Parts: sequence; structure tokens; C-alpha cells
Amino acid sequence: MSVLECKNVSIRYKTGDLKSIGLKDYVLRKLTGEYKVTEFWADKDITFSLEKGDMLGIVGTNGAGKSTLLKAVTGIMVPTEGSVTTKGNIAALLELASGFDPELTVRENTYLRGALLGYTRQFINERYDEIIAFAELEDFQDYMFKQLSSGMKSRLAFSIACLVDPDILILDEVLSVGDEAFKDKSARKIKKILANGVTGILVSHSVQQVRDLCNKCLWLDHGKQVAFGPAATVCNAYSAFLFTPTKERKLPQNEEELNAVSNHFMLAWRLGVKERAAHTNPVGESETARIQRLMKAVDAMSAEEKQALLDEINGR
Repeated sequence: MSVLECKNVSIRYKTGDLKSIGLKDYVLRKLTGEYKVTEFWADKDITFSLEKGDMLGIVGTNGAGKSTLLKAVTGIMVPTEGSVTTKGNIAALLELASGFDPELTVRENTYLRGALLGYTRQFINERYDEIIAFAELEDFQDYMFKQLSSGMKSRLAFSIACLVDPDILILDEVLSVGDEAFKDKSARKIKKILANGVTGILVSHSVQQVRDLCNKCLWLDHGKQVAFGPAATVCNAYSAFLFTPTKERKLPQNEEELNAVSNHFMLAWRLGVKERAAHTNPVGESETARIQRLMKAVDAMSAEEKQALLDEINGR
């Protein structure tokens, strides 16, 4: 049975209406004949469902509608059309830097932020040392929050937020805070939470992060659903899209095209692995140029060569 289900979810924004411009501007524009309302669909006909223990990655370029969709899932927004059905309590790790007072100390802000998230003082008392240790701020507890670096602030926010024990966990770009070591530690923490059967949604610009953490993936483009399916397949196809020159990009129109593009990228990736192993890769070549070159090399392969490489990948 589904823990979370989105059916034909569409979210529309209006600019220029009474709610967005106020009564005074509304009257003036009406009198001068300049009143105009513009509609914008941030998401259109998004449909997917998740079972208990699923981890969904949502990918797409800026403006794809990812964060807007999360607002509908968390209940912050009501869809203009369609419906969102959830079972159990939801915890959302969004906008980590909000809810802190720059004039208070790290210690005081830990209790403040915890209270905003619904934690009791007793709960924070019991977990305080754990929070500070995870955030690696043992030597900064009595510093003013405004004295911390942006990375330190994000580490504290993540450490407090990840104390949650939800049925559905929503993560919006929160695993990109801190240095590489802290990112790895954050990912391990989230994996530990998810191992308890929690259903999760991760929005990330890191395709590799989605590959590592998710079993399903939703690809959005300008508010439209491009694909929903196994994370490996969708991530491969999305990666191929990103590495294709902008003017040549084409979105897959069906599952057959999605699988074809996914296999194409996987073959290019395999060629790259073999190339590095043989030390034949060009020195100083950028990652984008390398992937584009390898994808063109796959284009030049015969059907038999492609099949042989696929068999090699699948261990046959």
C-alpha cells in the first residue's frame, strides 16, 4: 500500500492579481487599463507513488518545479489541480539556515531551533551533546551565531534537524552542506534514518547523490514530468541530457526512449572506465568534454559492439 501518492498534481502561480499586488495597485491599474494577470504552471500533471522504505530522488535543472512539488507534499501548498495523499507524519528538512537568531549563542540557538521544530527542552537536554558533537562545534558553543561561518551554521542546522523520527522524510538540498567529510557523514546519517523503514524524498543537483541514496527517481523539466522509475535508469538518462550541448538536447518521450538514452550513457561510462584503466584518456580534458567524446564514440559503435559492452557491464 502506498505511503505517499501524487495524482495529476498541478500547481499554478498568478502574478498581477489582487492578492499579489494589493488593493491600491489593483485599483490604479484598473483605472489606467493596465491590469493584467499572468498565470504560470510551476508543476503540471505530476503522478507517482511511493511504498514504505522507498527513497525518491527528484532531479531537474533550475526552475523544473522540484521545490514547489515538495511544498505540495508537505502540505505547505494546496495543489491547484490533482491530489497528494500521505500516511503518517512528515518531517521536512528545508531551508536549514532559517530559525536562528544571530545575536544568540550556539547553545541558545540549539534550544531555539529545537523548539521551532517541536522538540521539548527535556529532549534537547538529553540530546544536546550529541547535536554539538555531530555538528563538530564543541569548541564554539558559547560563540555568537553570527560569528560562525556559513558551513558551521549549516552543520548545526542539519544536526538538529536530523533528530527527527518521521514516517516520511523530505530533504531539499540539505546533504550539500559543509565540507566533503561532513557531506559523507550527513549521507550516512540519512541512510541510518532510512534503514528504519522511513520513506524519503531527496531533491538534489548531485546526480551521484541520488544514485547512492535512492531506489526511485522523478525527473522534472519546466514543471513537466519527464520520467519516473528506477533511480539508475532515470539518472543515466538525465546525466546524458545534462552532458548534451544545450541546443541538441531532447527529452525522452516514452519509456523506450528513456531506456535507450540510459543504456547509451551507461555504455559511454563503461568506455571511460576502460580508458582510465588503460591510461589512454587525454590529459587535461574536462569532464564535460570527456563525456561528450565518449558518447560520440558510442554513436560510432556497431550494434554488435554495443551489445558486447552491455553484456560486459551486466557480467554476462
